[in-house]
Amino acid sequence: MFGTPAIRPASCTAAIRKLATVLLAGLVGLAVPISAKAQQRSVPIVRDAEIEALMRDYAEPILEVAGLGKSGIEIVLVNDNRFNAFVAGRRIFFNTGALAIAETPGEIIGVLAHEAGHIAGGHQERLRRELDRAKTVAIVGALVGLGAGIAGATTGAKGLAQLGAGVAMGAPEIARRGILSYQRGEEAIADQLGVEYLEKTGQSALGMLRTFERFAQSASLAGIAADPYQSSHPAPRDRIAALERVARESPYFGKEAAPQQQRRHDMMRAKIAAYTMGSSALKRMFRKDPNGIGARYGDAIATYLTGSPGTALKKTDALLKNQPNNPYLHELRGEILIKANRPDDAARAFAQAVKLEPGRGGILRVLRGQALLAAGAVNDAISELKLGLSRDPEFVTGYRHLAQAYGQKGEIGLAELATAEGHYRAGNYKDAKIFAARAQQKIKRGTPSWLQAQDIINFKPPK
Repeated sequence: MFGTPAIRPASCTAAIRKLATVLLAGLVGLAVPISAKAQQRSVPIVRDAEIEALMRDYAEPILEVAGLGKSGIEIVLVNDNRFNAFVAGRRIFFNTGALAIAETPGEIIGVLAHEAGHIAGGHQERLRRELDRAKTVAIVGALVGLGAGIAGATTGAKGLAQLGAGVAMGAPEIARRGILSYQRGEEAIADQLGVEYLEKTGQSALGMLRTFERFAQSASLAGIAADPYQSSHPAPRDRIAALERVARESPYFGKEAAPQQQRRHDMMRAKIAAYTMGSSALKRMFRKDPNGIGARYGDAIATYLTGSPGTALKKTDALLKNQPNNPYLHELRGEILIKANRPDDAARAFAQAVKLEPGRGGILRVLRGQALLAAGAVNDAISELKLGLSRDPEFVTGYRHLAQAYGQKGEIGLAELATAEGHYRAGNYKDAKIFAARAQQKIKRGTPSWLQAQDIINFKPPK
């Protein structure tokens, strides 16, 4: 290849495309950079009222001191067992694996502080500018190589042609290394800001250090000897050394999580393990405390999932004796009763969960609406489903139940409109427009529902 007399412009374009794929393409991550190709695939999102409430409580004080309290930052859960978190726009994505692996609240709060540092520091926008600069470097280098190659071909100087190819092929690599160097600097800044936020909120940076120690240990066990110039993140040992000096100076370094916070954290880990990792992983997770709240909660969920609703209900009721005001134990009770074909009792359990839930979210109301629908209370189900979706319009499964409820009433146009809205919220714009058009044929023209369908039809997806 290096002996060819010239490089075709298409080769330059391909090299630049390769550069863009290797880079983060605007995402700023904690551990594992996300490639452009990976971003194009749908991200498996998890919705859970209990976990989302805990993550909001973790994030609120951090975002406040970072100046992001009113910036509409969202935390999104990703169904992935790897330990990772990353930022995209105004959203912080957390893998469920990170939440399950972290043994203490401080480990997750430390990650949140780091990611908040990326957002507050404007790192995403700066990274996009660096990407543009890197593309310019790659293009200029490729054009210089192209010129040298053409000169070699016309003069017959073989060495000059090889030099042209080498310049062109090396330009994307130079640009890539420049971006990675820039990212390593931004990661270090996010680490420093994270420690600052933790101190301002009276929290320990020990959890953040434990996270980086885990990365270092994982790399060591895997036998990885990474080239520091090929990484977008500082070497784990370097991060630990830099952070430990600052973190240990804080008066809060040895501060532990409050017992109630640790209990909620353990229950979150247990729920994730029971739903995504299996009973064996759950037992390993709580082998040091097999009779603790986390182990017992996970066991109740695992029992429910394996098809033993009667036994699961007894285990959940035993937990409720100690935590009668825990809305998410009432939620679990409602789910078990649905599986036991007791929808009326399930609706009452979900009603209690709704009453006790702080913040009054939408997910539990949608679940109550589902139970009411199963109990045959269609009108009440529609009211509850609509209220839940108004509070949480991104809870996509709710639209399916709403469509079913309208279908049972014979209101087919509204059923198809609910289906259209569900597809729209899920990003399936083609199907959303199809169902919206079908809904309009059955709904009176000019009504709010007809106009809602028209809005979906007129929507133009962003490029």
